[in-house]
Amino acid sequence: MKELALHILDLLQNSVEAGASRVGIDIIEDAGNDQLVIEVRDDGKGMSPELLERVLDPFVTTRRTRRVGLGLPLLAVAARQAGGEVQVESSPGGGTRIVASFGLSHVDRAPLGDMAATLVAVLAANPQLKLHYRHRRDGGEALFDSEAIEERIGSVPWDKPEAALWARDAIRSGLAALPDPASGPARDKGR
Repeated sequence: MKELALHILDLLQNSVEAGASRVGIDIIEDAGNDQLVIEVRDDGKGMSPELLERVLDPFVTTRRTRRVGLGLPLLAVAARQAGGEVQVESSPGGGTRIVASFGLSHVDRAPLGDMAATLVAVLAANPQLKLHYRHRRDGGEALFDSEAIEERIGSVPWDKPEAALWARDAIRSGLAALPDPASGPARDKGR
């Protein structure tokens, strides 16, 4: 995949298919340690120990529509190519946690991509989902929490264009307020 946001989209879709009602996404850009970390957590049905042991194998999937599951294996390849790794934790009924790390300035690291568009697409397709997104960069932090927003103003129709555009703009505004990357590829400037 050309952007890490597309891997995140795939992880979020997996969470929804696993029955998750809450998903947390943390992205940490740490120029001092030259590391990008992406963490996705959900409260879905989780995985059995047997599936967890083989989840990074492309020929293992729980889907009935195809015999291969490329999402996590492709993320693992992307992480390894950029000097990182993928860790998966899960238990039946206990949800799933995926942590992918990358060398922030590694030449083979894909750009992060448009996180605002990715998150809004997931919310629009799954308006009942409670989505918590936190992005930290060199001391700054941007937050978007659909559940907190709904607690303040009531139910939000995330699948309506007005709400989706507002969410996209709010996320982009928060990301734009983060400190400029101290180092690393200039390709991520368009977030």
